[in-house]
Amino acid sequence: MSSTLSRIDGTAPALATGVRGTLTDYYEITKPRIMYLLLITTFAAMVMAARGLPPLALTLFTLIGGALASGSAGAFNCVIDRDVDRLMARTMARPLAMGRITPEAGIAFASLLGILSFALLYALVNPLTAWLALAGNAYYVVVYTLWLKRATTLNIVIGGAAGAVPPLVGWAAVTHGVGGPALGLFALIFLWTPPHFWALALMTNTDYGKANIPMLPNVRGVERAKKEIFAYSVVLVAASLALTPLGVMGRWYFVAAAILGAIFLFDAWKMFRGPVKPAARVLFKYSLLYLALMCAAMVVDRVIG
Repeated sequence: MSSTLSRIDGTAPALATGVRGTLTDYYEITKPRIMYLLLITTFAAMVMAARGLPPLALTLFTLIGGALASGSAGAFNCVIDRDVDRLMARTMARPLAMGRITPEAGIAFASLLGILSFALLYALVNPLTAWLALAGNAYYVVVYTLWLKRATTLNIVIGGAAGAVPPLVGWAAVTHGVGGPALGLFALIFLWTPPHFWALALMTNTDYGKANIPMLPNVRGVERAKKEIFAYSVVLVAASLALTPLGVMGRWYFVAAAILGAIFLFDAWKMFRGPVKPAARVLFKYSLLYLALMCAAMVVDRVIG
């Protein structure tokens, strides 16, 4: 998160050179900040499914396989989007955008990570996890990056399903199936994605216009984006609370979801009513903490409930 904000502010750190620089470049195109968040949701689903800590070997194999799948999707995204990345302050320093990694090398790297992910999950976890991870990878690369991102302002809304797949992977790793709590976490991440990403888009609105990416703020306007963010925030919090009366989660989760959701709504309301960029920054930062704490609340509820 700090790296993303530093690039928006124009204070990104100096680039490394030599072998270290090359390794750093390949690491960066895996989009590690996104990867870490996805692994948190994967692990949370595993703990919920096991109602405690799952076996160490299973956990390591699942998380490594998930990291490889996420890295593969991120690298493919960097290859495909290298032209528009050059036009935006937040992304212009990416290795493929700057030509430090060639498209051919990026495709080879992304393909290798994807193959390793599928093989590891299939052989050492179970086939369902391998297919779910591959489906999430393909959805992000083909449906979101190649199609939706440059075609419609609904790109983040529909494309958000890709980032919601990891909880299904984590649950399937433990149970060999897909259960209610994993689907609940899938729904939360799906609904969380638009307000999270549109808050970021409000901070970099002119960049998306320069790159001709139809993000909601630069196509429909800032006021429309603010209204949509608040509306999605209301739906997100309502859906999170509904998991308890639906029997998916328990009372401890409900208390945490109510408190965390109230803060989310307060930040969204401040952005709706006040100066856009400062409030959008606050909402963007809190949205990351919100998702992590919601995962923790679901884990605690399942373990002690």
